[in-house]
Amino acid sequence: MHELPEFGRNALEALRQPLEDGRLTLSRAAGTVTFPASFMLVAAMNPSPTGGFDDAAGGKCTPTAMRRYLNRISGPLLDRIDLHVEVPTIDRQLLLRSEPAEGSVAIRSRVERARASQAQRLSGWRKIHNNARMGPSEIARFCILSPACRSFLSTAISELALSARTFHRILKVARTIADLAGREELREEDLAKAIGFRSLDRRIWGE
Repeated sequence: MHELPEFGRNALEALRQPLEDGRLTLSRAAGTVTFPASFMLVAAMNPSPTGGFDDAAGGKCTPTAMRRYLNRISGPLLDRIDLHVEVPTIDRQLLLRSEPAEGSVAIRSRVERARASQAQRLSGWRKIHNNARMGPSEIARFCILSPACRSFLSTAISELALSARTFHRILKVARTIADLAGREELREEDLAKAIGFRSLDRRIWGE
């Protein structure tokens, strides 16, 4: 993937407000207008200008060049993205395995049950229907942490230097992971999985 042109990077940064608030405010000389802008952002990028992290070993791209390339997307924008998923090269042995994977029908059924439980839990809360739209008050109400979970998350925040916004994102993702498992209580494993979806925080801004 080539570097984004200047207008492309500015356009990405302009998504920060609608990603956070679900609305877009435009200010002009004649006045200010606010539009609804609730959407799901799905984006992809290569981990380096030449295509992969392994390129550094072959001398094609230095670690400094990779870091400079990845830092073209700001930390504040990444804070507002719930999931950072790394997609490594597929192992050839994995492709040759014959074990059947979970089917789409089963996955859809699990997702629908999780969304139904979220809608029921959040009914009456500012017209919020899913975990992604929870604010601080809903998070405090529906993401109750045990002492062990609090200790685990406190250590992670300290060691990874995570922001307050990232802290809330982790809790919302952990709540969803528990919902997919059909559980009401949050566990350390849910928090660990949610933190695992913050790979860019750790690799670029957390190192």
